[in-house]
Amino acid sequence: MTDFALARRNMVEGQLRPNRVNNAGLLAILADLPRERFLPEALRSVAYADDDVPLGNGRFMMEPMVLARLIQILQPQAEDKAMVVAAGLGYGAAILARLTKSVAAVETDAAMAAAARQTLSDLGLSGIEQVAGQAEQGAPAGAPYDVILIEGAVREVPKAISDQLAEGGRLATVIADPSGALGVAHLFVKQGGVVSGRPLFDAGSPALPGFAPPARFTF
Repeated sequence: MTDFALARRNMVEGQLRPNRVNNAGLLAILADLPRERFLPEALRSVAYADDDVPLGNGRFMMEPMVLARLIQILQPQAEDKAMVVAAGLGYGAAILARLTKSVAAVETDAAMAAAARQTLSDLGLSGIEQVAGQAEQGAPAGAPYDVILIEGAVREVPKAISDQLAEGGRLATVIADPSGALGVAHLFVKQGGVVSGRPLFDAGSPALPGFAPPARFTF
């Protein structure tokens, strides 16, 4: 039987701290939150592996180190409104719910959203609104958001999502390389009404389905 408490400690000490995850509040949440509960029973033994966990239908639970670093660079604050795009089984939303005022968790897959809702209820976690719909459209009804996390890699951030950033808001995701090479985590910030981004670190996160960039005309 897997000792999940030990696995959590090993994740924090072996995967996160050595990879520049140093925010004390975030580390405390990651050491406490049972990541395995956000996975189906058959996958719980690999919940703390240093890798993305395949969930089927092209979806993955993001590697702990990459997810933790993305959340850390967002610098979430207690009064922030957050949105998690492609929230999957709810783990990233659960982390942000402990760091912000509220979280809109947008998920296209109804079965995943239902599983996330049940897990969050079982764990007694509040402050998370489940939003059904196309993930690449975000949750405009609740905009603007101070913090946006896209929980997976995308070729580019859809304008529909970046438009939902508040002034001074931050968005983090992994930008996938179209050639299939390693992607790069990016932080985007809205200042003066303009959203600009910068690369941060390499990340091998799989690309999310449904986030293909819009077609461009060629001559």
